[in-house]
Amino acid sequence: MTTATTASLLETSLFRCDSSSSSFKFKLPAKTRLLPPVTGKHVVRTLRAWRIRCVSDDPGWRPDLVSSRRKMVVMLSTVQLLSHLVPPYGKAADIYPVMQNEIRKVVTKGKAAGVLRLVFHDAGTFELEDNSGGINGSIAYELERPENTGLKKSLKVLAKAKIKVDEIQPVSWADMISVAGSEAVSICGGPIIPVLLGRLDSTQPDPEGKLPPETLSASGLKECFKRKGFSTQELVALSGAHTIGSKGFGDPTVFDNAYYKILLEKPWTSASKMTSMVGLPSDHALVDDDECLRWVKRYAEDQDKFFEDFTNAYKKLVNSGAKWNKL
Repeated sequence: MTTATTASLLETSLFRCDSSSSSFKFKLPAKTRLLPPVTGKHVVRTLRAWRIRCVSDDPGWRPDLVSSRRKMVVMLSTVQLLSHLVPPYGKAADIYPVMQNEIRKVVTKGKAAGVLRLVFHDAGTFELEDNSGGINGSIAYELERPENTGLKKSLKVLAKAKIKVDEIQPVSWADMISVAGSEAVSICGGPIIPVLLGRLDSTQPDPEGKLPPETLSASGLKECFKRKGFSTQELVALSGAHTIGSKGFGDPTVFDNAYYKILLEKPWTSASKMTSMVGLPSDHALVDDDECLRWVKRYAEDQDKFFEDFTNAYKKLVNSGAKWNKL
């Protein structure tokens, strides 16, 4: 919406003084809430909280401060411009439960793995050296890439929830995806992972070739994750996300430590066609590396430890490369 249009709306909605009046006085309620400057209705709704009255006969009136209706229109129009400097998500405490509720309406246990994969493919482009890529909603521009096959469905599922959330308070795709991944884990019985809000979305796709290939060896995986700021322990913990979905690690809708227990059994070495299809080459590689194997065994023995480390690694993942709103 243009400044001129906003000014026109404001003049129609807020100015009720006699045309002979030459000044106005603001009374700003103590708890006026700034809403997102996404549409004119948000700005008008905010400014309607301001009470304006004519005070041309006020003994304390100072014509050098406010001398005309035109200046007032300009002042109010400026509010819209300045509002862009305010974080557009308001109070996280208010919108976070709304996001969770709307996400749970559309994300079932059967859809959870795809939603969680969406997080990894959006955030997984991060490179520590030049602080490029990361969790920025750019996955919306990258759905045609071979490595993102199938994610269009997951994004469409989240879009239904995002429409409802945006009607109350607009949020970024980066925030929506981050919270959705956390909810997907929880829905399937995994840990509850709180997520910060305030990420900005990218307006263009991230460079190609930044996601870890599924064929990487253990040394290749460790080097790749190191470039993204993750330790070997975090690599193994995040790999546990494959415990849900169609990779063959236990119940596809239950988030637990079955992934690690099955890795230790190495079913892909069996002559059986069914078990030989369990997992990806990058999953198999974890038990062929002593450092990775140590954590695989630890998580197979202690699900609570897996949940704890996955929670910490997930929080780090959804903050990787994020650009944040600032006052």
